Amino acid sequence: MSTSDMRAWGDRVLKRGFDIFLSALGLLFLAPFFGLIAILIKREDAGPVFFHGSRVGLGGREFNILKFRTMREAPESYNGPRVTARNDQRVTPLGRWLRDTKLNELPQLWNVLKGEMSLVGPRPEDPQIAAEWPEEVRREILSIRPGVTSPASISYRNEEERLSADDPIAQYLHEILPDKMRLDRLYIRHHSFLGDLDILFWTAIALLPAAEQRIPESKLFAGPFNGLIRRNVRWFFIDLVVSMLGVSLAGLLWRAFKVIDWGLPSLAFLAVLIALVFSLVNHFFGLDRVLWSRAGVEDGAVLVFANLLATGMILAANFFHVSNLAWLPYPALSNQLIFLIGLFTALGGLLSRFRLRLITGFAARWIRLRGRSGDIGERVIILGAGEGGQIVNWLLHRQSLHRAFSVIGMVDDDPAKQDMRIDGCSVLGNTSDLPALVAKHDIGVIIFAIANLSRKEHARLSRLCEIPGVRVVFLNDILGTMQSRLVSSA
Repeated sequence: MSTSDMRAWGDRVLKRGFDIFLSALGLLFLAPFFGLIAILIKREDAGPVFFHGSRVGLGGREFNILKFRTMREAPESYNGPRVTARNDQRVTPLGRWLRDTKLNELPQLWNVLKGEMSLVGPRPEDPQIAAEWPEEVRREILSIRPGVTSPASISYRNEEERLSADDPIAQYLHEILPDKMRLDRLYIRHHSFLGDLDILFWTAIALLPAAEQRIPESKLFAGPFNGLIRRNVRWFFIDLVVSMLGVSLAGLLWRAFKVIDWGLPSLAFLAVLIALVFSLVNHFFGLDRVLWSRAGVEDGAVLVFANLLATGMILAANFFHVSNLAWLPYPALSNQLIFLIGLFTALGGLLSRFRLRLITGFAARWIRLRGRSGDIGERVIILGAGEGGQIVNWLLHRQSLHRAFSVIGMVDDDPAKQDMRIDGCSVLGNTSDLPALVAKHDIGVIIFAIANLSRKEHARLSRLCEIPGVRVVFLNDILGTMQSRLVSSA
C-alpha cells in the first residue's frame, strides 16, 4: 500500500469514527428536544412525526433519509414538485420554522450512525434529480457518503428563497444544481478531516440568526481549523524540533569549553520557550502563510530577520536576568551561547522549510533582481496557481517582461493554496472571487492558466472572465501576446 493510499485509508477511518461518536452523542443529548418537536408537530397537523424520503447514497445505493415532517399530511405534499420553493403552501407554519432553522435535518444523525450518511459530504439528492446528473459527475459525487452538511448546503442555505413557485424544478436544475455539483466535486477532491471541522464550524455560524452575510467560497474549504493546524500548530511543531536541535547542538559545543549548569530538563524547557518566541515572531511577519514548497528568497530573508529579532528578545530577557531581577531560578546564559542558539535555529528554520530550494531560490531571485526597475506595467491576475500559473508568473518576471506587466496575484480553487504565496506571488482567493478582485485591483489582463478542464468548467471560468475593459489571455496565446505588448511599450 502506497503512502497516499494509507493516508486516504486513515482519513476514512478517522472520518467514520468521528461520525459515529458525534452522531451517537448528538442523538443522546438531543432526545428530549426531539420529543418536544414531535409533540409540536402532532399538535399542528395529523400525520407522522418523521418524513422518510428516498435518496441516492454511496455507490448509487438508495436509502431513506430521516427528517422531521414539515409539510401538511395531504396528497399534494407527496405528489407535488420534488423541491420546495418560497411560500410553498404545502409547508406548515411550524415546518417553515423548522426549515429556516434547519432543525428538520437533525434526525439525519440516525442515518449517520447507521452509516448511510456522514456528518459532512455532498447533500443526498432525490433519485429523480440524481438521474439528471452527467455520468462522470454521478460517479464522482457518489464515490463518498452523502452528508448532513456540505459547502454547497452552506452556500445555498436559503435555496428555497431563490426558487419561484412557477416552475421550481426547472429553475433548480438549470440555475442551482450545476453550481452545487461543482462545489460537491470540489469538496470530494480536497476533503480532509480538518476541512470537515471547518465546514461544521461554518454550518454553525451560518445558522446563527444574525448570520446574513455570505461566507466566501474560498473560506469554506480553508477555514479556521485548517489555518490553526496547518499554519500555527504545524509551524510551532517545526520550530520546537528546530529549537530543540539548536539548543542541543549549541549546548554540546559550549560544554566543551564552559559549564552551563542548567541541566537537561531546564534546557528542554528553554527550547520550548525559544520555539514559542520564534513562532510568535514568525506569525507576526506572516511567515506561517507562506507555501514553503514554492517560497521565494525574500521569504527566506524575512525568516532570517524574524529569527534575529526573536534572538534579540531572548537576549533582552537574559539582560534583565543579569540585572538582578532574578525572574528565573537559573544562572544567566552567556550572550555568546544565546547568539549560537539563535544562529543554529535560524539555519535550521531555513533548511527545514526550504531544503533543496534554498540554493536554486537564491539563484533565481538574483537573476530576477539584476534587471529590476521601478516601472509598473499593466496589472495582471493569473487564473490558476498550478504548474501553468507558476510558469506564467515565472515568464512575466523574466528580463524586461516585468516592465510591461505587473503581476498582482493568482486565483485558484485549491483550499491548500488560499492566502499563500507561491514563487513570491500571492493567491488572493478562488475563482468565484475573480470579478471582485479584478475591480479591487484595477486589473487589465486576466491570464487563463488552467489546463485539462472539462468543457463545462472551462465555459464557467470563461464566463467569469467576461468583464468589460479586461482582456483575457489563454496560456496557449501568451507568448504572442507578450511579444506584441513589448513592441507597443517600447
